[in-house]
Amino acid sequence: MRVAIYARVSTKDKGQSTENQVPDLVRYAGALGHSIYKEYVEEESGGTGERSQFKAMFADAHRRKFDMVLFWSLDRFSREGALPTLQYLNQLESWGVGYKSFTEQYLDSTGLFKDAIVSILATLAKQERVRLSERTKAGMARKVSQGVKMGPPTKSQAEIEQIRRLEGGGMSNYAIGKAMKMSASTVAKYLE
Repeated sequence: MRVAIYARVSTKDKGQSTENQVPDLVRYAGALGHSIYKEYVEEESGGTGERSQFKAMFADAHRRKFDMVLFWSLDRFSREGALPTLQYLNQLESWGVGYKSFTEQYLDSTGLFKDAIVSILATLAKQERVRLSERTKAGMARKVSQGVKMGPPTKSQAEIEQIRRLEGGGMSNYAIGKAMKMSASTVAKYLE
């Protein structure tokens, strides 16, 4: 059986690494007697399907370049919630491609209770993403209450005047931002 390995972490800077996943997935596939078609590895949020390697894996699955996707755990596969995750897994199955979780042995495309288990795990993964967002917002609110100013640094009066001069000279917000090494939305903020 040809297996595609999918490994994902959310960030590059928080001590996470796909190196914690890939070697075990490769060994596991070998122990099952499967050959590895390709490793799809990325450092992206699982909160959206708009991930380059995730999309590439689905394109290859559609072309039946492999027979099964092996991933570390359901939350490494997707954190979009029950419905989108089930739709991804059902899409794979409709193309004749199975799936299997390394850490959740009961989660594979041949299990009797796969739909119920996938739904529960996907909901838990989405809830963790919601909790992370809530913790981040609470931390930011605490900083604001302590007088910490959030957002990009305020521009000096000289920079603001230069933005206005460039805009008066007919430059677009994008061109001004590029010239002054700031975003077009920051430029627009100072032209209001």
